Amino acid sequence: MVQTPTKTLTLEEFLKLPETEPASEYINGRIIQKPMPQGEHSALQTELSPAINSVLRSKKIARAFSELRCTFGERSIIPDVSVFLWSRIPRKENGEVANVFSIAPDWTIEILSPDQSQTKVTKNILHCLKHGTQMGWLIDPSEQCVFVYLADRPTAFYDEPDLLLPVPEFAREFNLTVEGLFSWLLD
Repeated sequence: MVQTPTKTLTLEEFLKLPETEPASEYINGRIIQKPMPQGEHSALQTELSPAINSVLRSKKIARAFSELRCTFGERSIIPDVSVFLWSRIPRKENGEVANVFSIAPDWTIEILSPDQSQTKVTKNILHCLKHGTQMGWLIDPSEQCVFVYLADRPTAFYDEPDLLLPVPEFAREFNLTVEGLFSWLLD
């Protein structure tokens, strides 16, 4: 995790800055650059959004977005995958998806990178839950496990291959096992 030591900026000032590569997030008045995704992270992220969308988007239940900036609760974060209920997707007057998402996702999914702080990522998931997100996943490719966060229940841990991963109620038609998730690293 790279922290850019600069003077404290307001959220509004941060949002006016040009985007960085890799992306930067605004957390507690500081700009924190996300690590560059590596192979495992990229493979899982590349497969997960379309898998979710193949079930939920086609029925206009929800839509998954990769690397989408979400600004809410005095933070501007970029979850690896953000899933929004269809009715909550910000839209332009003509019905197209808007560029600015000033709300928390309904389901936030983070994939841990080797150089990334698990604590920082967990704090982002907890921030989302505090602002209305129904569920958060933290996927750890190196340990081949998934931590599942809910606002009203203890954190659950999934590492048995045949376990079906829990999803928010709106996504109940989307089924994925631990083995199915991590099989994307083999293909």
